[in-house]
Amino acid sequence: MNGPEIHVEVAAELRLFVPHARRLGATPVPTDGVSTLGHVVESLGVPLTEVGALVVNGREVPASHVPVAGERVDVRAVERPQRVPGAPLRFLLDVHLGTLARRLRLLGVDTAYESTDIGDPALAARSAAEKRVMLSRDRGLLRRRELWAGGYVYSTRPDDQLRDVLGRFHPELRPWTRCTACNGLLKDATKDEVADQLKHGTQRSYDVFAQCTECGRAYWKGAHHDQLEAIVERALSMRTQQG
Repeated sequence: MNGPEIHVEVAAELRLFVPHARRLGATPVPTDGVSTLGHVVESLGVPLTEVGALVVNGREVPASHVPVAGERVDVRAVERPQRVPGAPLRFLLDVHLGTLARRLRLLGVDTAYESTDIGDPALAARSAAEKRVMLSRDRGLLRRRELWAGGYVYSTRPDDQLRDVLGRFHPELRPWTRCTACNGLLKDATKDEVADQLKHGTQRSYDVFAQCTECGRAYWKGAHHDQLEAIVERALSMRTQQG
């Protein structure tokens, strides 16, 4: 684009997406009189999944707005909590977010996860077909038009990732109801029903079990339960504080 200029100011929360030279204050951006404002914003590096409102000369406009010379554009971040149309709220995570996927499932959040790289087109198509919010750190994936909805995962640390997703989307939490391996629902199970998965020490030490209705995996309060309990308690405490 090399035509007349508009002036774009990006919200502080979104400036990590913008090259360093454009991060401070309003940036002059050339337009071509044809490209939409959404395209212009994405060309600066900001995924539209992270944009809450586009305000031109004080008036909110859709991403399809075609900017004209001299307009001043404010690019605002999504409001939190973010309301996603449709219910129940469900997620789809890419191959790089396995720990986050398991933690969301631990909290009872419907979370699909691809453990292999199936490619951006397939992920976007699944998001649309199953009406799942695509969570990723891949900006290119989040720019795909087929996505039903999406959100950028800002941190590389699982604790921060979980806190961010819960704070942004406010999914319903039902801890201990989903299989962390496959996302299936859990049911109570007797020791006899899961005996083939238990070692002798486990058989002697534990009497309360659950089993996945999809993959059959057995669960009990084993050696790592305290760590999992701490994750659940922090999430529930955060929800209480949010109201």
